Amino acid sequence: MAQTDKTKELLTQLEAKYAASGQSLEVHLEGLLHQELTTYWDYIQTDALLNLQIKKTTFPDEMVFIVYHQINELIFKMILWEIEQVAHHQALTPEFFAERLMRISRYFDLLTNSFNIMTEGMEVAQYLAFRNTLAPASGFQSAQYRKIEFASTELINLIDARFRATIDRNTSYEYALDHLYWQAAGKDHKTGEKSYLLSSFENKYKNEFVAFTEEYNTINLYCRFKTLPESAQKNPVLVEAMRHYDYTVNITWVLAHYNTANKYLNDGKKITESTGGSDWAKYMHPKYQKRIFFPDLWSQDELANWGQDV
Repeated sequence: MAQTDKTKELLTQLEAKYAASGQSLEVHLEGLLHQELTTYWDYIQTDALLNLQIKKTTFPDEMVFIVYHQINELIFKMILWEIEQVAHHQALTPEFFAERLMRISRYFDLLTNSFNIMTEGMEVAQYLAFRNTLAPASGFQSAQYRKIEFASTELINLIDARFRATIDRNTSYEYALDHLYWQAAGKDHKTGEKSYLLSSFENKYKNEFVAFTEEYNTINLYCRFKTLPESAQKNPVLVEAMRHYDYTVNITWVLAHYNTANKYLNDGKKITESTGGSDWAKYMHPKYQKRIFFPDLWSQDELANWGQDV
């Protein structure tokens, strides 16, 4: 078969590509002779993916719970992937920034809407039975979600409001991490002692979190926004994308999570503790924690009433 001009052009480009790294084009072409064709199941790793669901009980609805949370973690990975592109962009424009933010918001919109899978998709009796086998594990321990928070805003905005006056740019990352808003959900309210939920989480991830927060200290989404030219910071499309993302993550999605927990853990008479032992009713509702990634983009009235009208 005669080589077309397109084939010759591609071979020339391939030769240049491999030569740049000191490799032989002929070796790679010969390798193609022995390479199997790509299939969907191999590319997606379907068999491996579908064997990651290990139930601990005989209750059918536990499978819903496991798969749903694994899907969440995969979407969190996509969100971090998009944030990384903004954080490390060498010539960031408001257009690129806004487009990536809207991608992330769509992921969180998907997460928000998907809570119906949990809210309506499990029998209350089954959940209350199999959840006891999960203790002390908790969604609180999603390291990827914590990284999303770290990569979205300056660390001060994630500090428990009671301790923000003790934090500044000279504060060690270790001290700051020990005073994050979610620490309160993992400590005994009377003694201040850390629960197993929190201590095991920190034992596994604290060093990783310290390194991650250090990396994103000046390249988180809020910092990247504030380093843009003033005209770009006033770009209405970008500002709306920032506000939409902030509201979606810290009110809409959080409230969907809260409402799901409320269905299963609040029977109108007694509020059941989460599997990790946290006071989820106050920990999860946005009006209590007032997590806000981009405070400068909201009015004083909006800040004061954050989460109050939902």
